[in-house]
Amino acid sequence: MSPAKRLRSRMTETGLVHIMAAHSPFSAILAEQAGFDGVWASGFELSALYGLPDMSLISMTQHLDMLWAIAGRTTLPIVADIDTGYGNAVNVIHAIGEYERAGASAVVIEDKTFPKVTSLVAGGRQELLRVEEFQGKIEAAVSTRRDPNFLVIARTEALIAGLGEAESLDRAKAYVKAGADMILIHSKKKDPSEIESFSRAWAGAVPLVIVPNAYPDLDAERVKALRNIRMMIYGNYGIRAAATAMQETFRRIIADGGVQNVHKDILPVEEIFRLQKMDEVKAAEARFLR
Repeated sequence: MSPAKRLRSRMTETGLVHIMAAHSPFSAILAEQAGFDGVWASGFELSALYGLPDMSLISMTQHLDMLWAIAGRTTLPIVADIDTGYGNAVNVIHAIGEYERAGASAVVIEDKTFPKVTSLVAGGRQELLRVEEFQGKIEAAVSTRRDPNFLVIARTEALIAGLGEAESLDRAKAYVKAGADMILIHSKKKDPSEIESFSRAWAGAVPLVIVPNAYPDLDAERVKALRNIRMMIYGNYGIRAAATAMQETFRRIIADGGVQNVHKDILPVEEIFRLQKMDEVKAAEARFLR
């Protein structure tokens, strides 16, 4: 069974899948061991890894290189964040072929103009495409995929842009007509009221995806009660957790004048060896190095 089919099956079996953002093969390994259903090849996290804002500054080649690397170190399905699709519908055709070949099980394409600005930044420029133009992108993606189980997820930023629920619903319905398998509805409101209201109003033929970064109180139990949300993506928690740990550890080393205190509070190097599968390397050395 392909990873894309496993992802669809998991949604059917459990009603809700949990997808953790990854910015590297190592973070994907940790997500798999923690028990997540899939990983989110996050544009935001990869941009942060490069020390850049999430504003279409990372190229498709850079993102694909990381996707190939992640796919080589995890068995989890990968949901790829391809922002606006790197251009118009013709660019989307090229992107879908490349991302499917690199190991993605799904892509999320958003209805912003290129270059985009990250959704949650205060005062950010949030400009949306014409509905018809974005429908063309979705149609191009659906017609290009080779595996029929590969998910094309249309993300509408109408709530992010302040256009309201009615516009969000109209856009989502138009994207379903174009062939989208799921709709990602995004909000930067600090409570989940917009998402809950949209979900209750949604009568579309496809399920919803949410990214509960701005409104963390919306947990799985409340989501399941809404009935039509099938995927939760934890979109920036990996990089934020890593930054939290590194900032504190680095600060303490400078303050203490060495590592004599922090070493006991971080993972032993043996745990890193385990995650790197050093035991397999040693076994291969014993067997083959002569």
